[in-house]
Amino acid sequence: MNELIKAYIGKDVIISTGFTSVDGTLVKVEDNWAQLETKSGIKTVNLEYVSVVQEYPRKKNGKRKSMVGLFTE
Repeated sequence: MNELIKAYIGKDVIISTGFTSVDGTLVKVEDNWAQLETKSGIKTVNLEYVSVVQEYPRKKNGKRKSMVGLFTE
């Protein structure tokens, strides 16, 4: 799993654990932990509980899309 998530380093992502989700820029992946830089500071996520990782969707003008309904696929 770590190798797959390392492909997202430096990108704006959403990481979902099934219970909650965190969005921000993926900074570091190490020892089954991911570190994200968010608007409210640095957050660390245990990768054992991650169910979805995706790059944050953008509109044509480069702005973020709304988070409503992102995980309904």
